[in-house]
Amino acid sequence: METNNTAVMCGTVAEPPRFSHTGGDNAERYLTFPLEIERLSGVVDKINVVAREADLAELELTGQSRLSVAGEIRSFNNKSGQGSRLVITVFAKELSFTDEPDSNTVTLTGALCKEPTLRKTPMGRQICDIMLAVNRRYGRSDYLPCIAWGRAAQALSERGTGETVSLTGRIQSRKYIKTTPDGAEERTAYEISVISLNNPA
Repeated sequence: METNNTAVMCGTVAEPPRFSHTGGDNAERYLTFPLEIERLSGVVDKINVVAREADLAELELTGQSRLSVAGEIRSFNNKSGQGSRLVITVFAKELSFTDEPDSNTVTLTGALCKEPTLRKTPMGRQICDIMLAVNRRYGRSDYLPCIAWGRAAQALSERGTGETVSLTGRIQSRKYIKTTPDGAEERTAYEISVISLNNPA
């Protein structure tokens, strides 16, 4: 597992796996399924997991299966014209049934690929949005939106484009309303909520 991009999660399978795509020289089949993970606040994140069909074959997952997933966060641009343009998933490298409570930990090291954006909530709390480019093998990178709060937000706002950032957080989902020519649509955005910086300035 790449040390610059790890995701370890425990949650409940919301729907049985379905076909996602084929890839690689052998046209290997990949399946996808949503994993529901409850936060301490009670909010439930629904994270899309992608796994090799061969890795899932022995598990026989159904809705409500409790599963532990270890892997990497991946991003790709959706060019179909539907939904969010940047799609975030977790590529599973290890899968197993579990009785452990819900958990969601992400560790990333990458480069800032645009200037951080610092803003404040109506209550005056600082928030910083960043886009982190995390290198993958074979010269590819995953572009991952991250959001930090408070002191971490202030620290990130002082970083410049191209600087290396290492952080720990969780992947989260949130609903938002997108205005389209056909009217308002509810969509889901994914981002990394930063818990701590591993190389604070």
